[in-house]
Amino acid sequence: MDRYQHQAHLLKYMAHPMRLQILDRLREADECVCHLAAVLAKPQPYVSQQLAVPRKAGLIRDRKDGTRTYYGLAERRDGRELSAVLDTVLPALSDAAPGHQRIAGCCCPQCAVAE
Repeated sequence: MDRYQHQAHLLKYMAHPMRLQILDRLREADECVCHLAAVLAKPQPYVSQQLAVPRKAGLIRDRKDGTRTYYGLAERRDGRELSAVLDTVLPALSDAAPGHQRIAGCCCPQCAVAE
C-alpha cells in the first residue's frame, strides 16, 4: 500500500463525528468504555461499536485492568500521525482540561475515587 493510500485509510477510519469525539477524549487520557459512554451521553454498545473501527485499524490500543478495558491512542508511528491529524482537525474543539474528566454518575473507578 503506498503512502497516500495509507493516509487515506487513516482518515477513513476517523471519518465519523462520534469517532472524532472518542479520539479527541483518548488523546487526553486512557478511558474505559463506560466513562466514554457517560462523557458522550451515548449507550455503551454504540460506543463499543465506534471503538472497534479505529482499534481494528491500529489507531487505538486497549488494555485490560480486571474486568474493565481501557482505550488510548496507539503509541506507534500511526499514533503520532493520528495526533497530528487530530491537532489539525480538532485544534480547539475540546474544552475539557487535559487528563481524565470526572463525570457525576459515572461508575468507572477513576470517577468513583472522587465520590
